[in-house]
Amino acid sequence: MNAESIKKASTVYFTLLKDKVIDENSEHFQTYFEPEVRQTVLLLADESGTYIIESPKRIHLVVQPTGSVFATNFTHLKDKHRQVETKKHFHLISIVIMAFLAAIDQNQAAKIRTKREGISYYALERLVNDLITNWESILKAKPAFGEEERIDMKDVVTTWKYMEVDNDDYGAKKGNRRTRIGLVASSMRLLETEGLIIILDRDDIPKALPKQELFERIEYLYHDYDRYELFKKLMTMEEGEHAENPSN
Repeated sequence: MNAESIKKASTVYFTLLKDKVIDENSEHFQTYFEPEVRQTVLLLADESGTYIIESPKRIHLVVQPTGSVFATNFTHLKDKHRQVETKKHFHLISIVIMAFLAAIDQNQAAKIRTKREGISYYALERLVNDLITNWESILKAKPAFGEEERIDMKDVVTTWKYMEVDNDDYGAKKGNRRTRIGLVASSMRLLETEGLIIILDRDDIPKALPKQELFERIEYLYHDYDRYELFKKLMTMEEGEHAENPSN
Protein backbone atom coordinates (compact mmCIF):
# COMPACT_ATOMS: atom_id res chain seq x y z
CA MET A 1 0.00 0.00 0.00
CA ASN A 2 1.61 3.25 -1.08
CA ALA A 3 1.60 6.65 0.60
CA GLU A 4 -0.67 8.16 -2.04
CA SER A 5 -3.40 5.58 -1.36
CA ILE A 6 -3.14 6.17 2.38
CA LYS A 7 -3.44 9.91 1.86
CA LYS A 8 -6.51 9.47 -0.35
CA ALA A 9 -8.08 7.07 2.13
CA SER A 10 -7.51 9.47 5.01
CA THR A 11 -9.14 12.28 3.05
CA VAL A 12 -12.15 10.11 2.25
CA TYR A 13 -12.51 8.88 5.82
CA PHE A 14 -12.25 12.29 7.47
CA THR A 15 -14.70 13.70 4.93
CA LEU A 16 -17.11 10.97 6.00
CA LEU A 17 -16.50 11.83 9.65
CA LYS A 18 -17.43 15.44 8.94
CA ASP A 19 -20.30 14.99 6.48
CA LYS A 20 -21.50 11.47 7.41
CA VAL A 21 -22.39 10.81 3.74
CA ILE A 22 -20.53 11.10 0.43
CA ASP A 23 -22.73 11.00 -2.65
CA GLU A 24 -21.95 10.28 -6.27
CA ASN A 25 -21.41 13.97 -7.02
CA SER A 26 -18.52 14.21 -4.60
CA GLU A 27 -14.97 14.04 -5.88
CA HIS A 28 -14.30 11.47 -3.16
CA PHE A 29 -16.95 8.99 -4.32
CA GLN A 30 -14.95 7.38 -7.13
CA THR A 31 -11.73 7.71 -5.13
CA TYR A 32 -13.25 5.55 -2.40
CA PHE A 33 -13.75 2.65 -4.84
CA GLU A 34 -10.07 2.46 -5.77
CA PRO A 35 -9.20 -0.97 -4.28
CA GLU A 36 -6.35 0.14 -2.00
CA VAL A 37 -8.21 3.26 -0.91
CA ARG A 38 -11.36 1.31 -0.09
CA GLN A 39 -9.37 -1.30 1.83
CA THR A 40 -7.72 1.41 3.93
CA VAL A 41 -10.97 3.28 4.59
CA LEU A 42 -12.62 0.06 5.74
CA LEU A 43 -9.64 -0.61 8.02
CA LEU A 44 -9.84 2.90 9.52
CA ALA A 45 -13.56 2.45 10.06
CA ASP A 46 -13.14 -0.92 11.73
CA GLU A 47 -10.34 0.26 14.03
CA SER A 48 -12.36 3.29 15.19
CA GLY A 49 -15.61 1.39 15.71
CA THR A 50 -17.42 2.90 12.76
CA TYR A 51 -19.15 1.19 9.88
CA ILE A 52 -19.28 1.89 6.15
CA ILE A 53 -22.54 1.47 4.23
CA GLU A 54 -22.19 1.32 0.45
CA SER A 55 -25.29 2.07 -1.59
CA PRO A 56 -25.42 2.62 -5.37
CA LYS A 57 -25.18 6.41 -5.10
CA ARG A 58 -23.89 7.08 -1.58
CA ILE A 59 -21.35 6.01 1.01
CA HIS A 60 -22.45 6.34 4.63
CA LEU A 61 -20.40 6.34 7.82
CA VAL A 62 -22.22 5.26 10.97
CA VAL A 63 -21.05 4.58 14.50
CA GLN A 64 -21.21 1.01 15.73
CA PRO A 65 -23.49 0.57 18.78
CA THR A 66 -20.64 -0.64 20.99
CA GLY A 67 -16.88 -0.40 21.05
CA SER A 68 -16.57 2.83 19.08
CA VAL A 69 -14.25 5.71 19.98
CA PHE A 70 -17.07 7.95 18.67
CA ALA A 71 -19.82 6.37 20.76
CA THR A 72 -21.52 8.75 23.13
CA ASN A 73 -23.19 8.39 26.49
CA PHE A 74 -26.32 10.10 27.76
CA THR A 75 -24.36 12.99 29.29
CA HIS A 76 -22.60 13.76 26.00
CA LEU A 77 -25.89 13.51 24.11
CA LYS A 78 -27.51 15.88 26.58
CA ASP A 79 -24.67 18.38 26.15
CA LYS A 80 -24.89 18.23 22.36
CA HIS A 81 -28.68 18.33 22.11
CA ARG A 82 -30.34 20.59 24.65
CA GLN A 83 -33.73 19.09 23.94
CA VAL A 84 -32.64 15.83 25.63
CA GLU A 85 -33.22 16.99 29.21
CA THR A 86 -33.55 13.76 31.18
CA LYS A 87 -33.35 10.04 30.54
CA LYS A 88 -37.15 10.00 30.49
CA HIS A 89 -37.08 12.48 27.60
CA PHE A 90 -34.34 10.44 25.93
CA HIS A 91 -36.46 7.28 26.11
CA LEU A 92 -39.53 9.09 24.77
CA ILE A 93 -37.52 10.65 21.95
CA SER A 94 -36.31 7.16 21.05
CA ILE A 95 -39.94 5.98 20.91
CA VAL A 96 -40.98 8.92 18.70
CA ILE A 97 -38.09 8.29 16.29
CA MET A 98 -38.84 4.57 16.19
CA ALA A 99 -42.53 5.27 15.52
CA PHE A 100 -41.47 7.50 12.63
CA LEU A 101 -39.14 4.82 11.24
CA ALA A 102 -41.80 2.13 11.56
CA ALA A 103 -44.28 4.36 9.73
CA ILE A 104 -42.00 4.85 6.73
CA ASP A 105 -40.47 1.35 6.72
CA GLN A 106 -43.45 -0.46 5.24
CA ASN A 107 -44.32 -1.38 1.68
CA GLN A 108 -43.06 0.43 -1.38
CA ALA A 109 -46.25 2.47 -1.71
CA ALA A 110 -45.87 3.79 1.84
CA LYS A 111 -42.24 4.68 1.18
CA ILE A 112 -43.12 6.62 -1.97
CA ARG A 113 -45.97 8.43 -0.21
CA THR A 114 -43.97 9.47 2.84
CA LYS A 115 -41.03 10.48 0.67
CA ARG A 116 -43.33 12.72 -1.37
CA GLU A 117 -45.68 14.00 1.35
CA GLY A 118 -43.81 13.47 4.60
CA ILE A 119 -45.45 13.00 8.00
CA SER A 120 -46.78 16.01 9.89
CA TYR A 121 -45.82 16.48 13.52
CA TYR A 122 -49.49 16.25 14.48
CA ALA A 123 -49.92 12.95 12.64
CA LEU A 124 -46.79 11.61 14.34
CA GLU A 125 -48.06 12.79 17.75
CA ARG A 126 -51.33 10.92 17.16
CA LEU A 127 -49.41 7.84 16.05
CA VAL A 128 -47.29 7.86 19.22
CA ASN A 129 -50.33 8.53 21.40
CA ASP A 130 -52.20 5.57 19.88
CA LEU A 131 -49.12 3.43 20.40
CA ILE A 132 -48.67 4.38 24.05
CA THR A 133 -52.40 4.04 24.74
CA ASN A 134 -52.13 0.51 23.35
CA TRP A 135 -49.10 -0.19 25.54
CA GLU A 136 -51.01 1.07 28.58
CA SER A 137 -53.79 -1.43 27.85
CA ILE A 138 -51.26 -4.24 27.51
CA LEU A 139 -49.66 -3.25 30.83
CA LYS A 140 -53.00 -3.64 32.60
CA ALA A 141 -53.21 -7.24 31.43
CA LYS A 142 -49.49 -7.94 31.79
CA PRO A 143 -47.65 -5.68 34.28
CA ALA A 144 -44.28 -7.14 33.24
CA PHE A 145 -44.74 -5.99 29.63
CA GLY A 146 -41.53 -4.44 28.37
CA GLU A 147 -39.16 -6.12 30.80
CA GLU A 148 -38.02 -8.72 28.28
CA GLU A 149 -37.40 -5.95 25.75
CA ARG A 150 -35.55 -3.90 28.43
CA ILE A 151 -37.97 -0.97 28.08
CA ASP A 152 -39.46 0.76 31.12
CA MET A 153 -42.96 0.79 29.68
CA LYS A 154 -44.59 2.14 32.84
CA ASP A 155 -42.28 5.13 32.90
CA VAL A 156 -42.74 5.79 29.17
CA VAL A 157 -46.54 5.58 29.46
CA THR A 158 -46.74 7.76 32.57
CA THR A 159 -44.39 10.45 31.24
CA TRP A 160 -46.25 10.70 27.93
CA LYS A 161 -49.71 10.70 29.52
CA TYR A 162 -48.90 13.68 31.71
CA MET A 163 -47.21 15.75 29.04
CA GLU A 164 -49.20 18.75 27.89
CA VAL A 165 -51.25 18.18 24.75
CA ASP A 166 -50.78 20.96 22.19
CA ASN A 167 -54.06 22.38 21.00
CA ASP A 168 -52.91 25.92 20.34
CA ASP A 169 -50.93 27.40 17.50
CA TYR A 170 -47.72 25.45 16.94
CA GLY A 171 -45.69 28.59 16.30
CA ALA A 172 -46.30 29.87 19.81
CA LYS A 173 -45.31 26.63 21.51
CA LYS A 174 -42.70 25.07 19.27
CA GLY A 175 -39.91 25.89 21.73
CA ASN A 176 -41.61 24.10 24.61
CA ARG A 177 -39.89 20.77 24.86
CA ARG A 178 -42.26 19.61 27.62
CA THR A 179 -45.29 19.37 25.34
CA ARG A 180 -45.98 16.40 23.12
CA ILE A 181 -45.55 18.34 19.89
CA GLY A 182 -42.42 19.92 21.38
CA LEU A 183 -41.05 16.43 22.03
CA VAL A 184 -41.88 15.39 18.46
CA ALA A 185 -40.10 18.50 17.18
CA SER A 186 -37.05 17.70 19.30
CA SER A 187 -36.99 14.14 17.98
CA MET A 188 -37.18 15.27 14.37
CA ARG A 189 -34.40 17.83 14.91
CA LEU A 190 -32.11 14.97 15.92
CA LEU A 191 -32.79 13.23 12.60
CA GLU A 192 -32.39 16.52 10.75
CA THR A 193 -29.01 17.10 12.41
CA GLU A 194 -27.89 13.74 11.06
CA GLY A 195 -28.97 14.73 7.54
CA LEU A 196 -31.65 12.04 7.37
CA ILE A 197 -34.82 14.12 7.01
CA ILE A 198 -35.98 17.50 5.71
CA ILE A 199 -38.32 19.58 7.85
CA LEU A 200 -40.88 21.66 5.96
CA ASP A 201 -43.35 24.36 7.10
CA ARG A 202 -41.61 24.87 10.43
CA ASP A 203 -43.78 27.83 11.45
CA ASP A 204 -47.13 26.44 10.30
CA ILE A 205 -47.86 22.73 10.41
CA PRO A 206 -44.39 21.22 10.24
CA LYS A 207 -43.77 17.88 8.59
CA ALA A 208 -40.78 15.58 8.27
CA LEU A 209 -39.78 14.24 4.87
CA PRO A 210 -37.45 11.24 4.95
CA LYS A 211 -34.43 11.59 2.68
CA GLN A 212 -33.07 8.77 0.56
CA GLU A 213 -30.18 8.55 3.02
CA LEU A 214 -32.60 7.43 5.74
CA PHE A 215 -34.16 4.73 3.57
CA GLU A 216 -30.66 3.48 2.78
CA ARG A 217 -29.77 3.37 6.48
CA ILE A 218 -32.89 1.31 7.11
CA GLU A 219 -32.21 -1.06 4.21
CA TYR A 220 -28.46 -1.53 4.57
CA LEU A 221 -28.06 -1.21 8.34
CA TYR A 222 -31.14 -1.27 10.58
CA HIS A 223 -32.66 -4.39 9.05
CA ASP A 224 -29.57 -6.30 10.22
CA TYR A 225 -30.19 -5.38 13.86
CA ASP A 226 -32.51 -7.62 15.86
CA ARG A 227 -33.14 -4.73 18.25
CA TYR A 228 -34.59 -2.64 15.43
CA GLU A 229 -36.90 -5.43 14.30
CA LEU A 230 -37.97 -5.99 17.93
CA PHE A 231 -38.85 -2.31 18.34
CA LYS A 232 -40.62 -2.25 14.99
CA LYS A 233 -42.77 -5.20 16.06
CA LEU A 234 -43.66 -3.35 19.27
CA MET A 235 -44.83 -0.40 17.18
CA THR A 236 -47.49 -2.54 15.45
CA MET A 237 -48.41 -4.95 18.24
CA GLU A 238 -52.11 -5.45 18.87
CA GLU A 239 -53.45 -5.12 22.41
CA GLY A 240 -54.06 -8.82 22.99
CA GLU A 241 -51.04 -10.16 21.16
CA HIS A 242 -48.37 -9.75 23.86
CA ALA A 243 -50.58 -10.61 26.79
CA GLU A 244 -51.88 -13.84 25.29
CA ASN A 245 -48.58 -15.25 24.06
CA PRO A 246 -46.99 -17.18 26.96
CA SER A 247 -43.62 -17.25 25.19
CA ASN A 248 -43.30 -13.44 25.39
